[in-house]
Amino acid sequence: MNIETTAVPRMPKINELAPDFEAKSTYGVVRLTDFTRQGKWVMLFSHPADFTPVCTTEFIAFAERSADFEKRNVQLLGLSIDSVYSHIAWVRNIEEKAGVKVPFPVLADLDQKVARAYGMVHESVSDTATVRAVFMIDPKGVIRAILYYPMSLGRNVDELIRVIDALQVADKNGISTPANWKPGDPVVVAAPATQAEAEARVAGKNGLQITDWYLSKKSL
Repeated sequence: MNIETTAVPRMPKINELAPDFEAKSTYGVVRLTDFTRQGKWVMLFSHPADFTPVCTTEFIAFAERSADFEKRNVQLLGLSIDSVYSHIAWVRNIEEKAGVKVPFPVLADLDQKVARAYGMVHESVSDTATVRAVFMIDPKGVIRAILYYPMSLGRNVDELIRVIDALQVADKNGISTPANWKPGDPVVVAAPATQAEAEARVAGKNGLQITDWYLSKKSL
């Protein structure tokens, strides 16, 4: 007796290359590489459906803060399993009712190819809608952060911008960022790798803010 099984797409992981894609959108056909080849970061985010209340509040928030993402060289890309025509009608409705224009592409994914490649469809929630997923992709096409939210929870745009700031500061300076970090706060330096380095660290002659040998901060 043969038992047929359906292959489950592998979930992408942090520090792996993001799955490339080509999809229709409100701005025409787009590909991930259209943006990464320009040296842009990409924030690919999914929403359950057009014309839904929580998603509408999110798109208004993203539109209102689009200049902040642009300043950080981040391309926003929205996605749901809806048609281009639905997306167009929805963003026009947002502009009419909320007075903000959605200045970034919204991808149509009726066949779920992009959503499945990125693990945005969680069958325990819905077979026909994407959960609220966020993928931060750097200019090399590498996934740097992944966030998932339930359908009932709208995303915090300030936190998403903070994530981008932290990733970009870490890349530029070779450091890490502590809990609740925001631009201008001290950053975390790597822990010593040897006993001698640990002893030198706690001697305190290096201009660092030392809590103990393994936890030290500095201002940039």
